[in-house]
Amino acid sequence: MWILYAFGSALFAGATSILAKIGIEYVDSHVATALRTIVVLIFSWLMVFIVGSQNQLVDISIKSYIFLILSGMATGASWLCYFKALQLGDVNKVVPIDKSSTILTMVLAFIFLKEDITVPMVIGMIAIGLGTYLMIQKKEEEQKEVKNKAWLIYAVLSAVCASLTSILAKIGIENVESNLGTAIRTIVVLMMAWLIVFLQKKHGQVKKISKKSLLFIGLSGIATGASWLCYYKALHDGLASIVVPIDKLSILVTVAFAYIFLKEKLSKKSAAGLILITVGTLSLLIKI
Repeated sequence: MWILYAFGSALFAGATSILAKIGIEYVDSHVATALRTIVVLIFSWLMVFIVGSQNQLVDISIKSYIFLILSGMATGASWLCYFKALQLGDVNKVVPIDKSSTILTMVLAFIFLKEDITVPMVIGMIAIGLGTYLMIQKKEEEQKEVKNKAWLIYAVLSAVCASLTSILAKIGIENVESNLGTAIRTIVVLMMAWLIVFLQKKHGQVKKISKKSLLFIGLSGIATGASWLCYYKALHDGLASIVVPIDKLSILVTVAFAYIFLKEKLSKKSAAGLILITVGTLSLLIKI
């Protein structure tokens, strides 16, 4: 079942990127992240009460709390960087870099979680890395244009923080009901997101956001909540080195939605890169 949860996570995560891209078009990315997190928080705690795990709060060890908090902080940092990159760059270029966190996550899982490494997994990692490189390559005419490269820095930082999130969360939810673990982490993300907003004195912009933007930000929050619940249930029950790569297949959903709703088309290089990422990710499942 944890494999099915991982695929469910990928589906909702793919929808999240497009909904968020539409929602933050005319909204500061940090403000949008803070608003989205409110929706995720409500969604995650609703699931906690539905499954009845709220009584387990007093039974959680200090170690688990520490790692859940650290995971939440890493998630907050990843989100802030990711949605800033998404606002500045193309979805089809930002998402592949973010998804390349798969490689770092697997390396960290091998080192800290003692998960096995196999030849198919190494081949898969190489394919994902090469595919990511091809997808972020620009066409010659685009390379001649002087553009803000800040999105690339934010996208890379997002990937690094996302990798740390998965490893810290895996350790933190080891003996914790997955929905409850997700809800606790979300509190940390919410506090971090709003702290950034208030430090930058952007909280006044909330009143100026259009109803359309609020709608899509809300929908992206719901999609994120659904993705998280599936993801951390899979991470709780399965192997991090397998769950994370499956989750990253959300890139297929994102690219499809980007073409349909944002009219973003893939170049031949990008298409080849997408195929490599997909094949590389699927090859990681051979160890099962």
